[in-house]
Amino acid sequence: MMKKTFLLSLITLSFLQISRAQLPNVFLISPQHIAAQKAKYKQGDATVAKEVAVVIDRADKVLPEKPHSVMDKAKTPPSGSKHDYMSLAPYFWPDPAKPDGRPYIRKDGEHNPETKTISDHEYLSELEERCKYLSLAYYFTGDEKYAAKMKELLAVWFLNPDTRMNPNLTYAQAVLGVNDGRGIGIIESRSLAWLADWMGLLAGSKSFTTADLNIIKDWYKQYLVWLRTSKNGNDEHNAKNNHGIHYDTQTIDYALFTGDVALAKELATASLKRVPVQIEPDGQEPLELARTNAYGYSTFNIAAWYNVSLLAERAGIDIWNYSTADGRSIHKALDYLIPYALDDKPKERQQISPYNKGEMYPLLVLAGQKYKDASYTKRAEAFPKNDSVLITDLLYN
Repeated sequence: MMKKTFLLSLITLSFLQISRAQLPNVFLISPQHIAAQKAKYKQGDATVAKEVAVVIDRADKVLPEKPHSVMDKAKTPPSGSKHDYMSLAPYFWPDPAKPDGRPYIRKDGEHNPETKTISDHEYLSELEERCKYLSLAYYFTGDEKYAAKMKELLAVWFLNPDTRMNPNLTYAQAVLGVNDGRGIGIIESRSLAWLADWMGLLAGSKSFTTADLNIIKDWYKQYLVWLRTSKNGNDEHNAKNNHGIHYDTQTIDYALFTGDVALAKELATASLKRVPVQIEPDGQEPLELARTNAYGYSTFNIAAWYNVSLLAERAGIDIWNYSTADGRSIHKALDYLIPYALDDKPKERQQISPYNKGEMYPLLVLAGQKYKDASYTKRAEAFPKNDSVLITDLLYN
């Protein structure tokens, strides 16, 4: 068994040395890791084969699905163009004291089903989810049908003049009776960062060409300019809670994706200023703990910090080990959260929606790697090997 493992390691190392110049251009996942996983898959590694089987099963289910676009929504934004993205604020409801319910009032953590009447947010998230499985299936199998389907989806959203989305979120998360859109709505485009990685896995495809990629990169460049210069973009940049770091995830990622490493480094360095604003010396995240879903939002915030930390690595900035003079750090934030998230301690703050422990799994896996601490890895190993865990293992473990 030891001899077989050693041989497999040699094969993997040889593969990486030969193909280092051909590593995929990805940022939220490690190009070296995913290439090593591909080498193991080609050599028949049973663990990776099981993980890839989950991906292929999901990708196959996407193949017959119809593409969706911003043009599919039933309502038209104030601009008069359905090419503009549009959505409603999820936690705002009609005021029962007003005949028309306006202006809407806030109920934190309570989703207004009226948001479902506008489909852009759902379809953008769906696009990323579909492309995730298609791109991974193509990367591991080389089967062009997966790349062709992904090209079809991307063309509808970015390339086709009749259906493409305009590169702005001016009308995202509107509050009826108050505004047509808010900076806080920019969090809805965070899936675009992952989409950039999925496109990076299509290199060499006959269906998705370099020309296609360059057109989409130009779209991302325009969107990045809008994020950094518009009122909504500036409002989101100035957000003190999780919205601020999710904004940084997007801007750093889009800078890397479009080739501006210097800007990515500048933005990653600036993100460090958020640590003392968001995290206490003992690791508490007070702005998230004040919410009605305190632990869900705390996890959501740390997940964004982990994404920024992965991106910052690509720009030469170490956020994993960054600490303020009084001990505030993302490492401390995770340590504070773990006992509440994994039920070692009873939850002391509000959590009006069920807490999803599965969101902790990738954080534990990455913490084990980045901090070289087996205690995180041991906690991760206790999770049942469901499909979500298997896919996370494929990407990170």
